Amino acid sequence: MKIINTSKESIFDFLDMQREKVLTNNKNVENVVREILENVRKNKDKALKGYALKFDGTEEIKEYTGKDFKEAFTSLDEEFKDVLIKATERISAFHNEQIQKGIKITDEGSELGQIIRPLKRVGLYVPGGTASYPSSVLMNAIPAKIAGVEEIVIITPPSKNGVNLDILAAAYIAGVNSLYTVGGAHGIAALAYGTETIRKVDKIVGPGNIYVATAKKLVYGTCDIDMIAGPSEITIIADNKGRERFIAADLISQAEHDKLASAILVTDSEAVAKRTLEELKNQLSRLERAEITSKALEEYGVIIITKDIEESIEIANYISPEHLEIMVEKPEVILERIYNAGSVFLGEYTPEPIGDYIAGSNHVLPTGGSARFFSPLSVESFTKKMQYISYSKSKFIEDSKSVITFAEREGLTGHANSIRVRLE
Repeated sequence: MKIINTSKESIFDFLDMQREKVLTNNKNVENVVREILENVRKNKDKALKGYALKFDGTEEIKEYTGKDFKEAFTSLDEEFKDVLIKATERISAFHNEQIQKGIKITDEGSELGQIIRPLKRVGLYVPGGTASYPSSVLMNAIPAKIAGVEEIVIITPPSKNGVNLDILAAAYIAGVNSLYTVGGAHGIAALAYGTETIRKVDKIVGPGNIYVATAKKLVYGTCDIDMIAGPSEITIIADNKGRERFIAADLISQAEHDKLASAILVTDSEAVAKRTLEELKNQLSRLERAEITSKALEEYGVIIITKDIEESIEIANYISPEHLEIMVEKPEVILERIYNAGSVFLGEYTPEPIGDYIAGSNHVLPTGGSARFFSPLSVESFTKKMQYISYSKSKFIEDSKSVITFAEREGLTGHANSIRVRLE
């Protein structure tokens, strides 16, 4: 992990180069993913099962439903069952506050309105491979359920031992309808275009590897997606009172996700920077995922020393990270000046994993700097808005001349004629 102590402009250039490294990786897989998507779109199950055999090790795509989910939940040990229930209650409470109502504006002879409608069918991608993520099931499915989505389906890569029971149990408590054992870009294609086995969905949500993320990006427009997600990120702002043990542990907590994960400390204290670097070495030696974590910290980890806290805030806003921890004496004061972050964690006893699992806010967050314009997953992510207009004859006559003037100004005589025929 590097320590950088240079001008703000040079730091911005360095951060841009780091982000470009990730984008280059994305470009390298795009052609492969395009071919997979097109094959599944044209050939449906035949192509889907062929890729399942190639990438997942079996062409059999199993379907699990409510009965399977309930059996898995019942089989859980009581401790984890209680944790799932507690997390579900917290996530539900937070997201229930996000429910939106439509609007209606009435004037003499007219009414305008906006109606909120839930999406009908949503697909949730749950990663497999090196780890299982029941938390992803809760974070994606619960707000969808609260929004009123009728059908929630999961796809997840199969494993030799079958689907992880924790995922099935989380599907039960979150109200998922069905789960299919298929993953990768071919699974995303099935959700987007539909096959004989898997019907197409209105929206695809959930994290995945670079192939999954690229596939989601490419099918956008055929269906909606939550966001164009990249590797996990954490940025920490710390002052001279920052505890290096806490800082190092939290940098590691995100770096262990992926070799492309980003972990950045921004501090105005050279002493904190040096102590954190040493502490990282101590903690890495005790980790199970040390190889992945070390690679991420080496390639995408950096400690930035700033001249003061003002510059630290400016750099954090420039990074626009997925997760931003503020480890200073009065973090709430800094929060007022943060504009670009997916989720902000205030104080040294609010580490990022609190938000991942139990606090209740959503952990599906914008990455790759997209927190400048994207928001965390929410109930609104699973709804769409529809407008309506109602005019009386008298109100129509009142506004008709204005519409004709506007239409003719734009050269759209057919628009003007639509009004005139009603006046004749």
